[in-house]
Amino acid sequence: MNYLKLSICTLLFTVLFISCKHHEEARRPISQASGTFMKKSADRNKKLVANEEDVIKKIIKSNPKVKYYATRKGYWLYYDEKNTTDTRTPRKGDIAYFNLEIKDIKGKIIYSEAELGPQTYYVDKQDIMMGLRDGIKLMHKNETVTFLFPSHIAYGYHGDNKKIGTNQSLICTVTLRNFVPDPNATESPATDSTRQTTTVKTTTKQTPKPTAVKPAAVAKKDTINP
Repeated sequence: MNYLKLSICTLLFTVLFISCKHHEEARRPISQASGTFMKKSADRNKKLVANEEDVIKKIIKSNPKVKYYATRKGYWLYYDEKNTTDTRTPRKGDIAYFNLEIKDIKGKIIYSEAELGPQTYYVDKQDIMMGLRDGIKLMHKNETVTFLFPSHIAYGYHGDNKKIGTNQSLICTVTLRNFVPDPNATESPATDSTRQTTTVKTTTKQTPKPTAVKPAAVAKKDTINP
């Protein structure tokens, strides 16, 4: 009787062990397939970006009379009208007013300036095309700039669900009419400056002994590389 019980227990344990092992082995291909898929997807994206950049570089090469600038963000631009007198550019917290025209990479108009109408953008506080979000901050008032955007900083894989398709490079012409500080902002640059000055004066009165002042770190910002 004891022998029979022992045999049954052994059989049940063996079946359970084999079942668990089979279950673990069955899951391995899923993980491996997932890793392979991700690698193939990354390779496709790299190839796509490279192909789009090649097309843009051919356009640039075919227009030797136009001065194009490459940016660190991976797009190109040239000036239709350049403002060489003003130094200020839009920054976070400003409201930018601009006109926009969007073409495909072959120069065919997708959205005309008249169709889009005057644009208002709260800098770095509003969701717009990634390329425009960065490009507008490089502009001065009353400048007109044409940007050549690869799809990954335009509307990407999904397009705009209207006229702009999947993985479509774009040519965007922007005229920055004006930009002003947001009147609803909680603090203005002048307030910050006054507060810093007050703090320095108070510290000087309380601590006559001079202290070493660390130099302010230079803020990094995007630059245009010729």
